[in-house]
Amino acid sequence: MTKIYIYCLFDINNSLLGVYSSIKAVHRDAVRHTNRGSGPVYMVTNQKVSPASLTDLRNILKGKHDVSINYRTGTTFARIFKTKLKE
Repeated sequence: MTKIYIYCLFDINNSLLGVYSSIKAVHRDAVRHTNRGSGPVYMVTNQKVSPASLTDLRNILKGKHDVSINYRTGTTFARIFKTKLKE
């Protein structure tokens, strides 16, 4: 049985922006979507708020599925949702 992890990117209206198999690509597009102002982009989880970083995103999502991470600036918002498909 093959496990495939996918990452879904949603905007502030819960509209689907894309489906990715690469954590690097979904991070890049989430930062690109939320970085529309002059402020920094932050990752918001249940535990903490930290600057958006690919390394931190990997560490948060490592070994987990059906979890979401929010990317925020002062005015925009994006959500990454990681899930697992079984074949």
